[in-house]
Amino acid sequence: MRKFVVYSLLAMTPSVFAQSSQTDSTMKTEKAQKVKKKGKGAASEVAGGVGSAAGGAAKGAADLVTLHPIDAGAAVGTGAVKGAKGVTVGTAKGVGHVLKKIF
Repeated sequence: MRKFVVYSLLAMTPSVFAQSSQTDSTMKTEKAQKVKKKGKGAASEVAGGVGSAAGGAAKGAADLVTLHPIDAGAAVGTGAVKGAKGVTVGTAKGVGHVLKKIF
């Protein structure tokens, strides 16, 4: 009986190592695929732009309430510029996606 167990274990040993090497190569392939990251999508860019504009407006309102009119103007202007950039980039990406689907 002992010989049977020993021979069974010896017979299974190569298959165990073969399976682990396949798993290692699969894991390496998965890691290589995970490294590839997509950039932000069009909706994400637009949402970020809207968020920047809203944040700038909120900071500007807070500065205005605390009697800092110059800082308020700067905050609103900065928020507007960042918001416009995000919305513009998102819109351009969206148009690019649509044109890619058409052509």
